[in-house]
Amino acid sequence: MQATKHEGAGNDFLVVLDPDDALRFSVAQVRLLADRRRGVGADGIIRVGPGRGGSDLSMQLHNADGGEAEMSGNGIRCLAQAAVDAGLVSAPRFTVATAGGLRTVEYTPGETPGWATASVDMGPARLGPDQPQEFDDRRARTVDVGNPHLVLLGPDTGAVDIAELGPKLQAAFDGGINVEWITPGRDERGGLLDFRVWERGAGETLACGTGSVAAAAAARSWGVVDDGTVRVRNPGGTLEVTLGAAEGATTYLAGPVRKVADVCILS
Repeated sequence: MQATKHEGAGNDFLVVLDPDDALRFSVAQVRLLADRRRGVGADGIIRVGPGRGGSDLSMQLHNADGGEAEMSGNGIRCLAQAAVDAGLVSAPRFTVATAGGLRTVEYTPGETPGWATASVDMGPARLGPDQPQEFDDRRARTVDVGNPHLVLLGPDTGAVDIAELGPKLQAAFDGGINVEWITPGRDERGGLLDFRVWERGAGETLACGTGSVAAAAAARSWGVVDDGTVRVRNPGGTLEVTLGAAEGATTYLAGPVRKVADVCILS
């Protein structure tokens, strides 16, 4: 079986093209492929199927633990590069059906081979109730971006013991949840968030696209960033989130994507 490996801000995926909708992955297969010592290694495995419901393509996403996820903002940008490179769709625009809803991708090949940029219509970010904390510089709230998130505002993301807190917070929600820690900053380009993440089914990763959108939406609700574009500084690179002004308006995620390798998977 042929696959390609891609990364967006360090969030890496194996992408398998399946235009005939003939392949299915077991939990054991996904775990082996995603294993960074015994397999190829990845935060997730993406199967690209034929379009459905009027879309150009469909996306099935497995986390590294073998479980399925609704959506990945970085994963769908990796899917876009694999699909364009293979001629399944043409740049600059196409649609992808995901378990989190229909997504539109804007794709631009880079000047350097193997590099590209992609922007994704991520749909609305639906905010849960604010949960005021004991100190004014701390906040928490859930956000739905087609998949569930818990965003925590604090004074120093670098001081958080994510390996300890991530599993505990994830387990506190039925079905699990993605957990983000953010600290606001400012630079000459406007709103900026420092960001770390514990992803449901993958653990701490270098970046999370849906988490970056959730973080930006929560941060705006607390008044620490303004409308417009928010730069979210993930450990693996900076992603840009554009927030719609009206409640329920769509959000957009943009950033780089890079092809890492062609992979031949032996049975």
